[in-house]
Amino acid sequence: HEDGQTLDNDGLIIASGARYIKKLPGIEHALTICEGIEAAEAIHARLQGMSGGGIACGFAGNPSEPTAVRGGPMFELLFGIETWLRRSGQRGNFRLVFFAPAAKPGERLGARAVEGLLREMQRRGIETHLGHKLVKFEERAVHTEGGSIAADLILFMPGLTGPAWAQDSGLPLSAGGFVRADAQLRVPGFAQTYVVGDAGSHAGPDWMPKQAHMADLQGTAAAANLLDELAGKAPEQTAPAELICIVDSLDGGTLVYRTEKRSLLLRARLLHPAKRWFERRYIGALRG
Repeated sequence: HEDGQTLDNDGLIIASGARYIKKLPGIEHALTICEGIEAAEAIHARLQGMSGGGIACGFAGNPSEPTAVRGGPMFELLFGIETWLRRSGQRGNFRLVFFAPAAKPGERLGARAVEGLLREMQRRGIETHLGHKLVKFEERAVHTEGGSIAADLILFMPGLTGPAWAQDSGLPLSAGGFVRADAQLRVPGFAQTYVVGDAGSHAGPDWMPKQAHMADLQGTAAAANLLDELAGKAPEQTAPAELICIVDSLDGGTLVYRTEKRSLLLRARLLHPAKRWFERRYIGALRG
């Protein structure tokens, strides 16, 4: 259904994305960069208006769905802000604190990646507050079961859950609220219906990411399978579990690559311009 209308179809691929869990008291005091342009512009305006103070940056997950977490953008935001403050000569006026309820945030990137990210925070003079359940936000503070963090700006990425419309759709849902999928990306019990990307709960290792690259792989497999079904063939395509990202820090970047067979961690200055080139190319293809 769309706007009260019923749209008939011979095949359906659900790719409507997820939504953020906004249950923490005081969540309105935090800004989430991945919510869109308005959020990013609000962060930019707040930073431009500050001459000093505390900035708390962190993320959380979905306890019922371990893969429903998006920490990479927050590492980038944290390191990017630190680089910008240093380049503009303001770093000494600011206290930066990274927080997360996980003791090892970003663990799905791999143990070496987590160690490297935490070392980088220490090198840059960024404090950490880890392993404590979040309690609430206030206008100038983050409260956890392990204490409080004074902050003039709170940047936070909540955990993900499935789209709101899915709750009453009759589709099979996971404990975390996502549409269930089998190995071929099909929604069990619904003919010629597939789910890809953040909207779905897919079989795979516990580190399998919810990111654009994984959605691309799933979309390719789902499209091939649906076309096979429509042609009377059995769907056989699967999407390999593959994590690849560059954690950009403006003055360099860290490449993280992981599959079920191997992993790679590489830090280099050239990865900053490399990511800018890739993003322009990727977005350009979508714009046509």
